Amino acid sequence: MDSGDLLYRVENNVAWLTINREKNRNSINGAVIEGFFKYLDEAENDPEVRVVCVTAAGNRAFCAGADLASAMGGGVGKAQSGNQAYADLLKRIAGYPKPTVARVAGSCVAGGTGFMLACDIVIAANTAKFGTPEVNVGLFPLMIGALIFRNVPRKAAMEMILLGDKITAEKALEMGMLTRVVAPEDLDAEVDKVLSTLTKKSPIGMKIGKEAYYAVDSMDLENALDLLSGKLSDVAATEDAKEGITAFLEKREPKFTGK
Repeated sequence: MDSGDLLYRVENNVAWLTINREKNRNSINGAVIEGFFKYLDEAENDPEVRVVCVTAAGNRAFCAGADLASAMGGGVGKAQSGNQAYADLLKRIAGYPKPTVARVAGSCVAGGTGFMLACDIVIAANTAKFGTPEVNVGLFPLMIGALIFRNVPRKAAMEMILLGDKITAEKALEMGMLTRVVAPEDLDAEVDKVLSTLTKKSPIGMKIGKEAYYAVDSMDLENALDLLSGKLSDVAATEDAKEGITAFLEKREPKFTGK
């Protein structure tokens, strides 16, 4: 584990990435982005890691988005470079081969919304708040809009984006931004339950399945079915699939190896 802006640890087959800038409402700076790339690579290449969980220090804020003072301090060129790095990171998380879970205990706004929506599963405390306040400072949530419109109906998304108001966890769940909402005192137990369940699934099956799921997002039905047919054959040919079917017939728990 590092002691810097992003902490990393592996425990019980789960890689934990913790944004560690509590005094700055866990806002995003260059070190956070660099750390994500570094540790996502490390977790992907570690056979012991089956799931990645993204969280943040403290319970006040999951992520307040970009550290504006840091982003603007280096001028336009630095800001543009940072924007591209953030866009590349969203693509990295969204296309990650292992399951990703976001644990949201506090406020999640602006660029933090992008981190959250890029994950496969989002579990939040019912006290958390969400929003895209960029419009209030003359900006606009452009990059994270690509993820918002893949999760939220258009009218609801535009209302949130244009008004810039914060919404409750219950409203965010209704809009499709979250997977589960629980009481703050139940958040860790709920996250642990989901993580534990995911670590017991076939790594290779989930990898192929995730690739297929996101690949068909923009395909027409005919091409989507053709691709999925091929992916199903790929999954069925794995050792894990054979083990899973055998375990089912023998009425025992499967022992997946990721092969």
